Amino acid sequence: MRGVATGVLALSLSALAACSSGGPKTFQSQEEGGFRFGLGGRGKSAPASEQPTIGVNGYLWRATLDTLAFMPLASADPYGGVVITDWYINPEKADERFKCTVYILDARLRADGLNVAVFKQTRDAAGTWVDAPSASQTETDIENAILTKARQLKLSNIRG
Repeated sequence: MRGVATGVLALSLSALAACSSGGPKTFQSQEEGGFRFGLGGRGKSAPASEQPTIGVNGYLWRATLDTLAFMPLASADPYGGVVITDWYINPEKADERFKCTVYILDARLRADGLNVAVFKQTRDAAGTWVDAPSASQTETDIENAILTKARQLKLSNIRG
């Protein structure tokens, strides 16, 4: 029994030590090719050339967050390029709500590097939310708004 307890203790300590190595991940900078994240640790960070990059276009990422800022944010994954909002109810139409998922598919600023899915629910007579089809034009309009904002961000960055 003593051997089992010693083994569990040793395994626990090695797992705990593995968690502390490397330090936390911190946001470093936003560049045209995407966001750069570095591994923090002991007050030093690696030079930009040694830091891992992700395949998300920084302009599309920022434009997505800016465009959907009126909706509550449920999840944002800069590594995978996915932004998920929580349900949004327009105060003028309290009987319907919307939720968006945006996928950034490319590190380049391209129209086909973005995919938007919009989900809609309406409130029935009993007061429960029921799935309803959303207009495909809504998805297209959000994609166009994000792309327009991304182009504006890129142009403002180029100009100075």
